[in-house]
Amino acid sequence: MKVLLVKTSSLGDVIHALPAVTEALTRSGDLQLDWLVEEKFRDIPDKHEGVHEVIPVAIRRWRSDWVGAWPEVKALIKRLRSAHYDRIIDSQGLLKSALITSFANGETHGYDRDSIRESVACLFYGKKHAVDKNQHAIYRQKKLLAASLGYRSNEVIDCGLAAPTSKNKTIMLLHGTTWPSKEWPESAWTALANQIRQDGFEVMAPAGNKQERERATRILGGRAGLLDQLSLGDLMSEMQRCAGAVAVDTGLGHLAPALGVPVVGLFGSTSPGLTGILGPQSQLIASTHLPCIPCRKRECQFQKPSDSSNIYPPCFEQTAPEIVWQALQLRLRSKDTKLN
Repeated sequence: MKVLLVKTSSLGDVIHALPAVTEALTRSGDLQLDWLVEEKFRDIPDKHEGVHEVIPVAIRRWRSDWVGAWPEVKALIKRLRSAHYDRIIDSQGLLKSALITSFANGETHGYDRDSIRESVACLFYGKKHAVDKNQHAIYRQKKLLAASLGYRSNEVIDCGLAAPTSKNKTIMLLHGTTWPSKEWPESAWTALANQIRQDGFEVMAPAGNKQERERATRILGGRAGLLDQLSLGDLMSEMQRCAGAVAVDTGLGHLAPALGVPVVGLFGSTSPGLTGILGPQSQLIASTHLPCIPCRKRECQFQKPSDSSNIYPPCFEQTAPEIVWQALQLRLRSKDTKLN
């Protein structure tokens, strides 16, 4: 059976699709699965041992100049129409992904009206499936693929990315995120980095832009460990060799458990229930001490205090660096991994 999976973005969403793909390939022995994904995230399905072909798209880039992008769009449509698929599964659930699905040649599957993010998208599917919204995104996608391909899904989370058994004594600090309200205070990151080094580990911190680079440099105290503007594939290679990671609510945080790296996820303004870091070697520290948690807002409603010794945003007041490091150490001890 030949299947096309349409799951284009974002980073966390693409990672959440991996267990569904692994399960589908395991349960359907004759399955050949192609994956259509945003070009900047193609390293994720490329690393999956069972994905047959990765079809990159560039919707984010095309939107800035549809006229100039038309030759690429036309080539994509031609490519999708020239191949026949037994199943075309849109696990994105958006109008843009449904439109792409409609260009492909084969039986289309997706969420039904009550299960989907943008209800108009389900008009493009020949087969619609009911999948409970009130469950983690990983299990939603597993159940959608199971319903589309005719098997019963289970609770196993296997991302299908090979993880080395030998690790460096290095902890990766995933400090960058899109919302200011999700940022753990820089002073806390710095204190954590110092504690990690005191216990004999090295520290790495990636940076994707100038602001993150400056913050990472301060967290590292000017020492080695800055991973500046690495490609996603190179960052994955670095992360695979790390003993563990600490992450705020960011797409890269989902990458750690997918690669078999123990991780502690820090959540304040957002809830981890439906899209949080999930995996056998992950632990969440989610704040609950304020009535506004989770506000799910980009900016904190409270004004930033003039006294820099105060924790801001206040939803992280009880997320102390020593608690975070202790939580990760427990994960490291429970993980059967050889440290170099």
